Amino acid sequence: MTSQRTRIRMIERLREQGIIDEFVLNAMNIVPRHLFVEAALASRAYEDVSLPINFGQTISSPWTVARMTALLREKAKHPLEKVLEIGTGCGYQTAILSRIAREVYSIERIGPLLTRTRIRLLKMGVRNVFLRHADGMLGLPEAGPYNGIILTAFIREIPEALLGQLSIGGRVVFPRGDRKQHLCLIEHTTEGFVESVLDEVMFVPMLPGTVNR
Repeated sequence: MTSQRTRIRMIERLREQGIIDEFVLNAMNIVPRHLFVEAALASRAYEDVSLPINFGQTISSPWTVARMTALLREKAKHPLEKVLEIGTGCGYQTAILSRIAREVYSIERIGPLLTRTRIRLLKMGVRNVFLRHADGMLGLPEAGPYNGIILTAFIREIPEALLGQLSIGGRVVFPRGDRKQHLCLIEHTTEGFVESVLDEVMFVPMLPGTVNR
C-alpha cells in the first residue's frame, strides 16, 4: 500500500478529480505521503481522506493538498519564488510546497510537532524549507513579501498582518468558516484584494499563540 504503484493510482485519481497542474501532480508523485502518517495508518496513506496525526492535528487529504497547491501557483509558468505556510503540521504540505517554490517558510505553533517534522524533512533531504516555532497569526514579515501564503487551518478572517506580507500578484489560499468551511482565494491586485469562495472543506481551527509541550 506504500508502493510507487499505489502513488500512481493516487495521481490518476487526482486527475479525474480535476487537478491538471503537472507541477503539482509531479510533486505529489515524488513526495511519499506514507512517511508523514503514523505507522499504523500507513496502509491508508494514499486514500483520499484526511488522517489524524499527533497533538490533535490532521494531515489533509491528497485532493485538498493538491487543490490548495494548484490554486497557489495557478497561472505561474515557473516555480514560485517565496511561499509562506501557516501550520506546518506533519510537513506533508510543506514538502509538496518545496517542490513548487524556491523558498518555503513554514510556521507551526506546537513545538514538539515542529521538532518531529524538522527531523523528518531533514532525513528526506528537503533543504529549501525554513521552519519557525511561532504564532501563525503574525506571519513572518522579516522574510516577506511572499508570492503565496497558504493556511492549513480554518479561520473566520485573515489577519491584516498576513495580507500585508503578500506581494502584488500574490495569492492567499485558506479555509474560511467555522462548522461549515469553504476554501477561499485572495488575490492581491494593483487595485486591492479580491476574494473568491470555492470548495467546501473541513479543517481544524487556526489558534493564536504557541505551545511548547
